[in-house]
Amino acid sequence: MKKRKICALLLAAVMVTGVLGGCGGNNDSNSASNTNTNTNDSASASNDDTSSAGDADTSGDTSTPANNGEVVTLRFFNADANQDDPWTDPVAQVLTEKTGVKLELERPIGGNDESESVALMIAEQNYPDIIFAKGSAGSLIDAGALIDMTDLIEQYGPNIKKLYGDEFGKLRESKDDPAIYQLSAYNVGGTKYKDCGSAQIQWDALKAKDYKLPDTLEEFETMIKDYIASSPKTEEGLDRIGITLSTSDWHWLITLGNPAGAIADGAPDNGQWIIDENNQAIYKFRSEKEREYFRWLCRMYNEGILDPEFATQTHEDYIAKIASGRVVALLDKDWDYLDGEKVLKADGKYGSTYCGLPLTMDKETKCPVLMYQGLTTGTGVGITTSCKDPVAAIKFIDYIASDEGQVLVKWGIEGVNYFLDESGHRYRSDEEIKQSQEDQDYSKKTGVGFHNYPFPSYGDGILDPTGSPYNTTSKEAVMVEYNEEEKAAVEKWGVELLVDMFPQPDEFETPDFPPLWALVTPMEFTEITDKLDEIAWSALIKCVTGTEADFDANYDKMLADFESTGMAEAESMLTDIIAEKAALAE
Repeated sequence: MKKRKICALLLAAVMVTGVLGGCGGNNDSNSASNTNTNTNDSASASNDDTSSAGDADTSGDTSTPANNGEVVTLRFFNADANQDDPWTDPVAQVLTEKTGVKLELERPIGGNDESESVALMIAEQNYPDIIFAKGSAGSLIDAGALIDMTDLIEQYGPNIKKLYGDEFGKLRESKDDPAIYQLSAYNVGGTKYKDCGSAQIQWDALKAKDYKLPDTLEEFETMIKDYIASSPKTEEGLDRIGITLSTSDWHWLITLGNPAGAIADGAPDNGQWIIDENNQAIYKFRSEKEREYFRWLCRMYNEGILDPEFATQTHEDYIAKIASGRVVALLDKDWDYLDGEKVLKADGKYGSTYCGLPLTMDKETKCPVLMYQGLTTGTGVGITTSCKDPVAAIKFIDYIASDEGQVLVKWGIEGVNYFLDESGHRYRSDEEIKQSQEDQDYSKKTGVGFHNYPFPSYGDGILDPTGSPYNTTSKEAVMVEYNEEEKAAVEKWGVELLVDMFPQPDEFETPDFPPLWALVTPMEFTEITDKLDEIAWSALIKCVTGTEADFDANYDKMLADFESTGMAEAESMLTDIIAEKAALAE
């Protein structure tokens, strides 16, 4: 891999760095379930939902507060933070009692893009103690701002090592640079018991077709059109919207870019890339099948099925439309639209909430959303060279990775947020479940799920030494928590779980490289892909909103712009990066 360059970074106060275009900012709901972003947390190498995580090293569980009871305040920059964290919720208080650490949250300057904040840190050589820099982590590594945590983990991180298990080696930067600069922000292993699929449709529209899942885009289209024809307005008299998207900011990656790969090519989430059978990288929008997918979206726009405001509305407008019950279908991930759906659930309008679909363009293509892509690396928590107490920092993270810590951040406090049955297994009351599903501020008020992401985390279905799952999303819990619409569907389909209707993990091979959207990449590569993504963002919207007669000309112009911007060079560089990451898995 070429040496990443930082000279321009040090000369400028602001730098725009990019990721490979996968999941965007996570909200609290996503933090609670860690199904990221977007998305993120599928079937594991130990893919047994009844198996234990192994013999627990509970040294973190019995740790006493650091510094003889004195509290150490560590500055924590979280690139995905979208609200303040005063560290006053009940879970935060217990974390401090157990570790002697209090976190002081810092958020990105001016919104969700962390690059400006990180560039300023580097220019001023002023870093927080702990940092989740997301797509700007590479800049910090280049600047020498992140410490190699290997020795700290060896001495103070037994629970971290246990949690990552056989995938621990994948945390290393490369064979040439075996340092561990970041831990993964995403679930390690596990089994997916729920997923919102590659597309979503309101339950009322699905019931109108006797719960027949669409096998093709054409069937999906027919389902939407037929439902609007039979029920053109909501109970409140609002005109129904067939499909809407959120594309006025970074959400275009989630609602416009990402669905194309899964629906058209049956490709897992590698951001804006498809990887062929020879591990060669292809900028995905030059795929012929994706071209046909966007042609379909163009036709939906011109026929009035796709919201005419999709390209200009704010994300708040998008959520408000979903919350109104007007929108029949989505092309999104649940962590992105959950706030709108919670309003519907609170109003008892479950028929207007969404069924996740394993939608693909044709019957021959498999929806890959349950596929396990291996440990997500390149995006996670690191400790900076400015950290006032690296030992306290790694002990804090190790406590969260411990059995006790995982239960605390995911389940909350015993006797308050969860209880133990006669067998000693954890469960939540119906009232607690209802609050977690309907109260948009549940995580912030209780702390449950609020402090889990982006720290190390076991995946769904993995059991602790007591035989209880680390996460609240066990198979049994998911089944118990189904609402009336979901219960009716599984009964109609004759299955236990909604995702039983999806292609299963064992139908896919686990790649020998991690999900690409999260990788730290060289600046040369990032500069090209930033330009490619900027072209794609505006050009795809033009392709969709143009006339059907102009579609091919618009699409060809976009492809020509890709070629003149260095697409072939970026594909070659990414192919080399994939080969390096695959070598770590050997």
